[in-house]
Amino acid sequence: VYKELSEKVKPYMGDTFSYINKAYDNGKRILVEGANATMLDLDWGTYPFVTSSNPSIGGVISGLGLAPNKFNAIIGVAKAYTTRVGSGPYPTEIFGDLAEDLRSQGFEYGTTTGRPRRIGWLDIVALRYACILNGITHINLTKLDVLDKQKEIKIGIAYKIDGEVYDTIPSC
Repeated sequence: VYKELSEKVKPYMGDTFSYINKAYDNGKRILVEGANATMLDLDWGTYPFVTSSNPSIGGVISGLGLAPNKFNAIIGVAKAYTTRVGSGPYPTEIFGDLAEDLRSQGFEYGTTTGRPRRIGWLDIVALRYACILNGITHINLTKLDVLDKQKEIKIGIAYKIDGEVYDTIPSC
């Protein structure tokens, strides 16, 4: 059965390293889209609450085979609030009716499972960390409309752990 499948996908297989670098050399515009988020990165995320890959720019570079100096722009896409699936640290998490309202308005349910995503306020500490780590040159802030009806919008600007304030992701 795999032999038959291999014949079907064969036209779509090729030397992607040569293909992408030749396209770059010929002045073609290349758009790369990633998924997940930096805080789920196996090496740079909130281990052990991570995915099994590197959705940060390092994973893009090694997976694509295009040198970092060939990127003209690195556009970070972030929601005006945060979401998370599964367990793990979440300093700006919102609970109760407000979380339910934002989840419903933003359609924040797992694509495959339909499981409700956890909802939180925008975490500037994590966003700054992601921008620095990935060399973000532009930000596309999405889902601002989900917060339209809120009288007050909160933003996480630092973490307080055991009385000490951190304005960056603590190693612990």
